[in-house]
Amino acid sequence: MPEFTPETFSQRVVQLALASQREIDMARAELGSREFSTEELIRALQRHGLLTTLQLDKILRGDSTGYFIGKYKILYLIGAGTFARVYRAAKEGVAGDVYAVKVLRKRFRDEVAQLDQFLREGRMGLRLRHPNIVQLFEVVPDVRNPYMVMEFVEGQTLRELVQIRGKLEAEISLKLMHDVAAALAYASSLGISHRDMKMSNVLISTEGRAKLVDFGLAALADRNNPEKVADCPNARAIDYAALERGTGVRKDDPRSDVYFAGCMLYHMLSGKSPLTETRDRMARLNVTRFQQVLPLHQLMPDVPAPAAHIVAKTMEFDPEKRIQTAAQLQAEIKVAMERLAAGDHRRVSEAGEAGLYDDEANSLEGNGRVVMIVESKIELQDVIRERLKRKGYRVLVISNPERALERFRPEEDPPADCVVFSAHELGGQALDSFNDFGENEHTATIPAILLVDQKQQHIIGGAKLDAHRRMLSLPLKVRELREMLRKLLAGRPKRATA
Repeated sequence: MPEFTPETFSQRVVQLALASQREIDMARAELGSREFSTEELIRALQRHGLLTTLQLDKILRGDSTGYFIGKYKILYLIGAGTFARVYRAAKEGVAGDVYAVKVLRKRFRDEVAQLDQFLREGRMGLRLRHPNIVQLFEVVPDVRNPYMVMEFVEGQTLRELVQIRGKLEAEISLKLMHDVAAALAYASSLGISHRDMKMSNVLISTEGRAKLVDFGLAALADRNNPEKVADCPNARAIDYAALERGTGVRKDDPRSDVYFAGCMLYHMLSGKSPLTETRDRMARLNVTRFQQVLPLHQLMPDVPAPAAHIVAKTMEFDPEKRIQTAAQLQAEIKVAMERLAAGDHRRVSEAGEAGLYDDEANSLEGNGRVVMIVESKIELQDVIRERLKRKGYRVLVISNPERALERFRPEEDPPADCVVFSAHELGGQALDSFNDFGENEHTATIPAILLVDQKQQHIIGGAKLDAHRRMLSLPLKVRELREMLRKLLAGRPKRATA
C-alpha cells in the first residue's frame, strides 16, 4: 500500500480525475493554515463529496484503473450478482445527476452466451418506458467492458424492505404489487415477459413506488410455437423451467410471471417465501416444491381475505385456474385495494374459505361490461349498483323507463350491454318498456332482464321473452342476476377499459 502525504494524496486524486485541484483546495480550506494529516484531508474530501469509500480503497491499494466506466465516474458499489455488478455513478460534466451503471463481470466477457444475454437485456430494456420499470438510458456493447446505464433509484430492494420490517401490511403489499403488475402488463403488451421475478428485482423508491428491474431473462414471446416447453439454460431460469415443465406449458407463458408475482406477494404478507429456498439444482427442479405450498391463510390467519384471495389465484398450480395475465392481476389487485379501503378486513376464517373464494373468483367478471338499471326505488338502486360494481361492471341507473329507451339511438353505439327493468314499483311502465326494447329493431338483440314480484302475475303473463329477454323474481338475489348476466353476455365483445 503506498504511503501518502497530504500533498501526494491530493496529486493522486487530481491525476485520477476524481476531483479538480480547485475543488481540493476548497476542501482543504476548511482545515485552515495549520498542518494536517492525510487522514484529516481524506475526511474533508469525503465531507465535500469529492471522494467515496470505494475510490479511497482503490487508491490505497494502488489501483490506477477502474475509477471510470466510459464517461461515468464510479462512486459506490450498490449491487453484485453472479453475472454483473451495479455501481452508483456520476456523469462527467453533469453536476448533480447520478446513474446506476451495470457492468458484466470480467470472467463472463469472453463467454459468447453470457455476453449476448447481457446485451440482449440492454436492447430489451431500451424498449421499455414505464413509471414502474427502471429506465435504461444507454447500452455500450464494448466487448472489453460492456455496460448499461440506468435510472438510479434512491431506496432499497423489496427483499431488503421485508427483511427489515419482517412483513408488510396488506395495504402496502397490494399497493407495491399493483405497481409490479402494471410494469408486467406494460411489458406484456410489447410481447415481453420478465422470467426472473423475485424480491431483489423490485426496487422501492423513497417515495414508496415499486420499480421492476433486470429483464435479463426476458424474451419475445414465441406465440407461433405453442408446443415449445421451457428449457433451463442457467441457474436463474430453474424455477420457471420447473414450474412450466410441471404444468406442461410453453416457455414464456405469461402466467409464469403471474405465479412468481404471487410468490412475492405471499412473501410480503407473511415475511416468508412460499417456496423452499435452496441452491440445490435438483431440489429446485422438483415439481412438488410448487404443489406443497402452505396456503397463506393457514400460515397467516389474520391476513385480510381480499389479499389472501389474490395470492391464492396467482399461485394456482393449474395454469388454467390461475389469473391469466398481468393486466388481469393489476385489475384484481385494484378491486382488493378498494375493498380494504372500504373497510373489508374479513379474514378467510370469518368468511369461510370455500365461500370466500367462490364469491371472489369472478371479481372481474363484469370487466368491459356496462349494465343499465331501470329502477325508481333508491335503496334497490344502491344495492344492485354496489354489488355489480364490485364485480367489475360499470352501472348506469335511470329511474324513468321511457328515458332509458331514449338513450338507445339507432345512429349511436348503445350506452349499455344489458338493461335490467325492475317492475317492483314501476309496474306496467317497466313491462311496456321491456317489451318495446325487444321489438325495436336497433335494440332487439341487446339483452334485457325483467325483475318481477311473484304477486305481479299480470306482468309475468304479459312479458315477451326470447333468447335475449329473461325474467328474474323479486326479492332479488344478486348472485342470480350475475349468473343471468354472464349467460346473456357470453360471447359478446367487451368494451375497452381504462
